[in-house]
Amino acid sequence: MPPLPLWLSLAFAFGVAPLLAILALTAVHFVLDRLLAQRHAPVLRQVLCQGRSALAVAVGLLAVQAALPAVELPGALAAAAERLTALALVAALGWALTRKVAAVFDAYLEGNAGADENWLIRRRRTQLIVFRRLAIAAGLAITAGLVLTAIPAVRAVGLSLFASAGVAGIVAGIAARPAVSNIIAGIQLALTQPIRLGDAVLVEGEWGHVTEISSTFVTITTWDQRSLVVPLGYFMERPIRNWTKTSSQLIDTAFLYVDFTVPVEAIRAEAKRILEGTKLWDRRAFAVQVTDIRERSMEIRVLMSAANSGDMFDLRCLMREQLIGWLAREYPQGLPQERLELARPTQRRAA
Repeated sequence: MPPLPLWLSLAFAFGVAPLLAILALTAVHFVLDRLLAQRHAPVLRQVLCQGRSALAVAVGLLAVQAALPAVELPGALAAAAERLTALALVAALGWALTRKVAAVFDAYLEGNAGADENWLIRRRRTQLIVFRRLAIAAGLAITAGLVLTAIPAVRAVGLSLFASAGVAGIVAGIAARPAVSNIIAGIQLALTQPIRLGDAVLVEGEWGHVTEISSTFVTITTWDQRSLVVPLGYFMERPIRNWTKTSSQLIDTAFLYVDFTVPVEAIRAEAKRILEGTKLWDRRAFAVQVTDIRERSMEIRVLMSAANSGDMFDLRCLMREQLIGWLAREYPQGLPQERLELARPTQRRAA
């Protein structure tokens, strides 16, 4: 049998074979989609849907490698084609596997969406996001390493550099120390959970919510919509104030400084009336107490509770405004006053 023309061999190896393989993969995906459509299997459906392009490329390259020995190509062309398809196949398989691993994390993230007030859900979401990014970074690094080591020229250059540049390696290691420490801090943060997505925290005197946890930094959106970007290592080395570590519910206080003549029972009754008239109070805690007596005033502490930090801030402001207005109406002289007593001058007796 006479050999096939070169163009026909190339068309079969690089066109027909991968096309047939991709069509077969499409049929398999169609069948699996129909089987999983009636089942509650979110993880399997997510894994099946994501990474299809990468898997199709990998299957096509695998078909090319299988078809190359069957066609008669010149020696140099055959060796180059096998080398290139092998490298591309490794890259495509790494890409597809990384996408499938990320799909598992994405499925669990979708299952834990919403319910920002539930600290258990926020804890799981934080762990899933951190480990998802670490898994993707590890997959990309391993794939790139396998591809580079499969190229003889690059491998030889890399080995010679490592053998002859020990000092440069030490310098590079020192320079990479912050990045490595941030990666380790990210793993520690995912395991120990000092902060989570959605937590209300006080960092560097700024109050805000944790809106993003990346592999190297944490973004905190402050109350005035600014972004405070903090390295991950900060949370492992310095103390922070987490208002929602175990629960979103909070107990806080509002202070009032009044004159000694204002009756405390009247303040207590008015504060209770203010709380009962607003939905910001969750009815868990309430108290009005004299916590300090100073030279010209007494300190009244109004203790109250709210479901989250936002409601608590609004509740404290409402309590201050309402109590000040009530004092101005009912006890106009109730604010701290200066008391002076003027002694009458002694009258001189007539000589």
